[in-house]
Order: sequence, then structure tokens, then C-alpha cells
Amino acid sequence: MLSRVRQLDKALVASVGLLALYGLATLYSAGQTDVPTFVATIWQRQLIWLGLCLIVAWITFRTSPRMLEWATPYVYGIALFLLLLTLFIGTGAGTAAGSKSWIAIGGHRFGQPAELAKLAVILMLARWLATLREPPSMLRDLIVPGLIAGVPGLLVLKQPDLGSAIVFAAILFFMLFWAGTKFSLLVLAASPVIGLVLAFSTVAWGVWIAVLAGLLIWWRPYLWEGFAIMALNVLGGVLALPFWNRLAPYQQNRLLAFLNPDVDPRAAGWHVIQSKVAVGSGGLLGKGFTEGTQKRLAFLPAQHTDFIFSVVGEELGFVGVLVALCLFAWMLFCLLRIARKATDPFSSLCVFGIAGLFFTHIFENVGMTINLMPITGIPLPFFSYGGSFLLACSIGVAIALRVAWESRLSGYAELGQ
Repeated sequence: MLSRVRQLDKALVASVGLLALYGLATLYSAGQTDVPTFVATIWQRQLIWLGLCLIVAWITFRTSPRMLEWATPYVYGIALFLLLLTLFIGTGAGTAAGSKSWIAIGGHRFGQPAELAKLAVILMLARWLATLREPPSMLRDLIVPGLIAGVPGLLVLKQPDLGSAIVFAAILFFMLFWAGTKFSLLVLAASPVIGLVLAFSTVAWGVWIAVLAGLLIWWRPYLWEGFAIMALNVLGGVLALPFWNRLAPYQQNRLLAFLNPDVDPRAAGWHVIQSKVAVGSGGLLGKGFTEGTQKRLAFLPAQHTDFIFSVVGEELGFVGVLVALCLFAWMLFCLLRIARKATDPFSSLCVFGIAGLFFTHIFENVGMTINLMPITGIPLPFFSYGGSFLLACSIGVAIALRVAWESRLSGYAELGQ
């Protein structure tokens, strides 16, 4: 056992360990308010979750990539079953009380199946893409990967959980890129979503259709692919209003607040405004650990989950934010290095998909605290409170550590020969 521990990827272990400690300290600070709430002891629960995650991570590390590849269809099937079950017995929480995202039995929430489903999608995509002799080169080659990520994504969207649904789409594109898919094909595949978003502005949608037509002429896909892409973009323009009406009221308000928080500063725009005030007031060195006024006076909402990064900005300032971002960058760099050195396509795709998962969460969560991204309730890895997401992150790191360990053993074997 000790020999295996010594052979772990020390850089990845160090970066994740420092992030977990930083996050735990920030959670402790998030609970230090002038009017005590349940958040005051939430860091203790997170500490218990960290201990459980260490056990699960060690078990995962003991599982070889070959065993993991064999078990992937079963893991994916269980994830789909849990997502379906959530639609029937799921409950909401916090700012998403009207959603059905948590499995609850007897009034106790046991976690969000969507978080573990993200890992299941990564594994299933890695298994499928690793079997291909050539990278996807046509739109029809993306049908199966699209279904692998799209089915759980739609189930999560039905809860509704728009933030996690976006993560599924991001994972798909990250892994298709790593599998060698051409950039032009990825742009064409994403174009219907771009068209749907821009359809809320007639001018923007018209400009996009013109740009897309130029790209189709330049890239020269198959004729049926060109017609299909253009038809889907036109359909996106038609479906924009029905899609908007299908969103939950709180999701509509979050998107409107992203465009202009001052339209409704006491309701939909409250989260963003208070977050920006907290981050901006931190200055270079911050107001001091546990001393953030926006947090202490309870102006900052969801300071232990969605907006925990705002606590870092207010109390530790630009320096504290920079340290956190550097630690995240270090972790992502370690994951990319491991993916590049992996000995087989399945392992490489798994690790890169995990890096894509982390990057998407970091980008979206940090972006929404300063109003660069809409508020979608995405947690920050190793910082936000939540057992199921922390468990998913720990399993992902353990998979990467196992891949790195096997790559190192393979390197020793080659040197021995």
C-alpha cells in the first residue's frame, strides 16, 4: 500500500489537496455571520464528506481502467435509472426549491444523481470514442456520442437543472475534440444551439445565419449535412420562444438578471449585484479572513454553495482569488499531462473528460460571480458545499491518479526491456 502511495502523481495530489483545504477554510469563513445560521457548522459536514471521499477515491484507485471500461455500460445504465427516478421522487433545495434534482427518502436528501451521471457520461463517451478507428469526420458520426450525452442531459433539463445540462454538452464537445474531431465539424454541430440563443434577437440571429452560410460554403460539408445544419438553425429560431416559455420562472429571471441585474435589483438581480459588490470591495488583499461584511450581514446569498467564490474575493481580495485560480490551473495542467501520457485511448479520453468537467464548473461558477456568465447554480469544485459533487470530483481525481500510475508502470517496463 505504501509503495502505491509513493507512486501517486504528487503534483495532482498536491494541487487537489491544497484546493480541498482552501475550500474547507472558505466554508468555515462562510458560516461566520452576525446572525448564526446552519451554515456555521457546514464545514464540519464537509470535513466528514472529505473523509468519505478519501475512502471512495482509494477504492476507485484500486480499480484498473480495464475493469472500469468493462463496467461502464452498467454504470451508465444505473445513472440513467437514477435520473429517471429523480423525476418522480426528487426534491428541490435552496434557490432551486421548485426543481427535482435531489434524491430524498424520509425527508432526507441523499445527493444529486446528475453529478455522478456526469462521470458516467465521461466513461461511456470514452468507451465509444476509443473503439473508433478514425476520428468522427461527418455529422452522422456524432449521432451516437450525441445520444450518450444528450439523453441524460435532457433528463437533467427536465428536472429542471439548466446548469448541469450545459455541463453534459460541454463534456461532449471536450471529448470529441480530444478524440480528433475537426474544429469545423464541432462548430457545425454546435451551431443549432448558437442559433437558438441568438434567436432572441432578430438582428443577431440574421447575422448568425449569414455567417453560417459563409462557413458552409467555405468548409464544404456534404450537401445533406449543409441542408440539415441550416434547417436546424432555422428551427432554432422558430423554437426560441417556446423554449423560453418552457424554462422555470427562476431560470428566466436568472437569465434576465444576467443581461441587466438593475432591472430587478431586489429579486432576480439581487444575487449578481451583491456578489459583484462583495468581490469588488475586496480590493487587493481583502477585508480579512471571516471579516467580509457582505457575508456577515447576510447580503451575499448562497455563500456556502453557488457564491462561495465571492467570499474569497471579499475577504482575501485579488491575491486570494489569484491563488485559487492558480491552484485550479495547476490541477487542470496535471490532468492534461496525464491524459497526454496515458497508455490507451480509453484512459486518455476519461482523464481529458474529467478535466473538461472541472474546467466547465470553474469557468461557469467564477464567471457568474462577476456577471460574465448567467447564474445556473453550478458548484465550484472542492469549494462549494455538497456531498454528491465532492464525491464525483474525488472519483474523477482517483481515476486520473490510476491512469497516471499505470502510465508510470508502463514506462518502467519499457526501461526494463
